[in-house]
Amino acid sequence: MKSVNTSMNRRGFMATTAATALIAATLGAPALAADPVKVAGIYTVPVEQQWVSRIHKAAMAAKDRGDIEYVYSENVSNTDYVRVMREYAEAGNTLIIGEVFGAEQEAREVAADYPGIAFLMGSSFKEDASLSNFAVFDNYIQDASYLSGIIAGSMSETGNIGMVGGFPIPEVNRLMHAFMAGAREMNPDIKFQVSFIGSWFDPPKAKETAFAMIENGADMLYAERFGVSDAAKEKGVLAIGNVIDTQAEYPETVVASAIWNFEPTLDKAIAEVQAGTFTAADYGMYSFMKEGGTVLAPLGTFEGKVPEAAMALVKQREAEIKSGDFVVEIDDTEPASS
Repeated sequence: MKSVNTSMNRRGFMATTAATALIAATLGAPALAADPVKVAGIYTVPVEQQWVSRIHKAAMAAKDRGDIEYVYSENVSNTDYVRVMREYAEAGNTLIIGEVFGAEQEAREVAADYPGIAFLMGSSFKEDASLSNFAVFDNYIQDASYLSGIIAGSMSETGNIGMVGGFPIPEVNRLMHAFMAGAREMNPDIKFQVSFIGSWFDPPKAKETAFAMIENGADMLYAERFGVSDAAKEKGVLAIGNVIDTQAEYPETVVASAIWNFEPTLDKAIAEVQAGTFTAADYGMYSFMKEGGTVLAPLGTFEGKVPEAAMALVKQREAEIKSGDFVVEIDDTEPASS
C-alpha cells in the first residue's frame, strides 16, 4: 500500500489554517465562547430570603447556561463580610456580588485592594468614579410595587392597610412609597400602618407586628418581610407580596406581588467583565420595568376577583411605564403611618 506523507511544513499549515478560518467566517460559524466568569456571591442572610433569593436565582441561571462558575456564602455577618470578600478575591474570582448595606466603607476598601476584580454590590450609596471596579445596584422595583398598590387599594374594604418592613432604608422606603401611591389611586382616603422590625429575617417578629395591625383594623397587609403573609392567612385577611411570588404557598391570601428579576442586572455585569469594560456604575436602572427587571406577578387564584376598574388602571399604567409616559416617583425617605 502506498504510504501517505502527512507531514506539513509550517507555511503550509498556516495557509491551510487561514483558509479554514476564512471559510468558517464566510459560513457564519460561531465564534469560540468566552471562558466562564468566576463569580462568588456573599450574602448576609439565607439564600431563601426574598431579596437574596433573586440574586441567587439569576446566578444559578447564568451558571446553568455556562456563562459563569458560581460559588457563594450565606449568613455572613457584617463584621465578617470583608474577610470573606478577601478570601474570594484571593481565590481567583473575577466578579464578586453581594450586599454591603452594613459594611459600605469597609467593602469599598477591599475593592480598592483588588483593582483587577469586579465588585457588583447591593448598596444604599452611589458608585465612586475613583474606585473603578466597584459598581452598585439596588432593587428599584417601584414600578411593580405601584401597580400592586392599585390592586391593594381596590381590595381593601376597611381602607386600612398594614405595612411591615425590615429596616427604613432607601431600598425598602421607595417600594413602600410606590405601593402607597398606587393604593391612593383607588382610594385617596386610605390609611396606612407602617412599622419596621429591625431585621431582614425574623418571621416571628414580622408575624406578631402584622397581628397587631390586623387588631387595629387592617384588612390588607404589605408583606415586605417573611412572616407577614402567615399572619394574614391565620386571620383571614389579604396580603401583597414583595420581590418573590408566594401565592403558591398562600393561594387564598396573597393577591399580587411585585417581582424582582435580577437577571438583567447580573447579565449586564457578566458581559462587561467578559469584554474587559466593567467599571464603576449604578446598575439600578436594570431593575426598572422597562428593562425587564420587575414585573407584576400573575394574579393566579385571584384572577377575576380584583375589581375591573383597578385592573384597567393597572393595564394602562403598565403600558405607560414601559413607554415612559408615566414615571413612578422614587421616594427614599422613611414612610410614616397616616
